[in-house]
Amino acid sequence: MLSVEEALQKILNEANVLEAESVPILESLGQVLAEDIKSDINVPPLDNSAMDGYAVRSQDTKGASEKTPRFLQVIDIVLAGSISRQEVVPGTTVRIMTGAPIPRGADSVVQFEDTDEQKNKNTPAEKITRVGILSEARPGLNIRLAGEDIARGTIALKKGIVVRSAEIGLMASLGYSRVKVIRRPIVAVLSTGNELVEVSQSLPEGKIYDSNAYSIASLVKRYGGIPKLLGIARDDEAELVSKLKQAQDADMLLTTGGVSMGDYDMVKDILARDGEMLFWQVRVKPGKPLAFGKIKGKDKNGKSKSIPHLGLPGNAASCMVSFELFVRPALLKMMGKKNLTKPTVEVIMEDSIKNDAGRRIYDRAIIEKRDGHYYARLTGPQGSGILTSMSLANGLVLIPEEITKVNKGDTVQALMLDWNEEVNL
Repeated sequence: MLSVEEALQKILNEANVLEAESVPILESLGQVLAEDIKSDINVPPLDNSAMDGYAVRSQDTKGASEKTPRFLQVIDIVLAGSISRQEVVPGTTVRIMTGAPIPRGADSVVQFEDTDEQKNKNTPAEKITRVGILSEARPGLNIRLAGEDIARGTIALKKGIVVRSAEIGLMASLGYSRVKVIRRPIVAVLSTGNELVEVSQSLPEGKIYDSNAYSIASLVKRYGGIPKLLGIARDDEAELVSKLKQAQDADMLLTTGGVSMGDYDMVKDILARDGEMLFWQVRVKPGKPLAFGKIKGKDKNGKSKSIPHLGLPGNAASCMVSFELFVRPALLKMMGKKNLTKPTVEVIMEDSIKNDAGRRIYDRAIIEKRDGHYYARLTGPQGSGILTSMSLANGLVLIPEEITKVNKGDTVQALMLDWNEEVNL
């Protein structure tokens, strides 16, 4: 039986980075740049004002103070998006708004608060012909220089970085409407089992609704993939094979259920027969019955390809934990990302945990920070089918295989599922 690290490495070995695609910049959020973003312009394009105020020659403000104002003639008003055609010569100034280009002759901007404009507050701005400067201005004061953010001809964003909101804004500031990024993987999701019913149908006695398809598809979407729901396959070989064929154009196949030791758990058997089986058990709790292999598929050009297939456990909590541990890193790698692991913190346990399984345990927990320390308490019963244990959790406490018991007050590692301090109590 493989360790968590051994199983993950085998999965990552088969998860190849996908090709690039061109998308509108707004759709690139969370994807990885497949090209350098080079600037053909200066940002900002011209020297401009960082304040609302007056553009002046700094030497005209020498000795200025509230007691000894320096009075200047106002020769123009310039707003953001317009350009003053007036030149600031000795004894003159231009009233200027934030973002407006600096007029010729000016070398600094005095903000409104350092002028006597408040004395003229009842006078319309366009009627102000003289202003008193109440403080000295040094050259360059309140001026943003052309290209100080991004200079023409430089690489503004490097290939391989993850696109966030700031990067989208930056691309927009350079006039990019589209960008090349590593495309999002299409992930086929198939539920298996005679006991399952679609959520839109009435629930017969002895049946359960198919929750796994929705929790797993939403995780695929959360981490940047495109889920393709294939529905439910009954415990029938022909139906299962037919459903698997619908995944031939996907980049990854996820099945839930059908990978344990039961007589009707046939997913791993069909995988071994029609594809390639690499392993089907991991030394972890929950999630021991995890199958991994490859099935045959075709790309958009009809060329044969190999599709990684993970057979996740059918129990709801096991299914989600297995996704976080094994599927998420593979998806991120396929999208060209380098940081594949969730953050971990040291937590002080507020419950005791027994480990009599000889496997690494990932128990669902509520993790909170108090008095400079992180504390963890279990979400309640930790059965592999208890989905509420995941709903309440914002982390997983990790108990190594060799540790048989963790006592209240012991310090352990916890994998953070979410960083928010809010939990659904």
